[in-house]
Amino acid sequence: MEMEQKRFCRKCLTRDMDQAAYFQNLHDYIANLDEELKVEEPLYEERLSLCKECDLLLDGMCRACGCFVELRAAMKKNACPYEKWSACAGGNGI
Repeated sequence: MEMEQKRFCRKCLTRDMDQAAYFQNLHDYIANLDEELKVEEPLYEERLSLCKECDLLLDGMCRACGCFVELRAAMKKNACPYEKWSACAGGNGI
């Protein structure tokens, strides 16, 4: 028996999507990023812990720059625009 896969409309706005499905789609996207583009798990968790302490975090988004912090934290090339990751090893505190 073939397992049914849910498909997401690539042209839907977030307001038109089920919130749980939207965030699952975001997490799936992060999980499927090329490993060469992603930071190591310990650094990812360190970055997220700093974001969780930040007053600008609201519902997974940075209220100052508008990013989804989980996606920004996953990418090697990214940095916190407010230099809060600069103390992290490899934090890209640009």
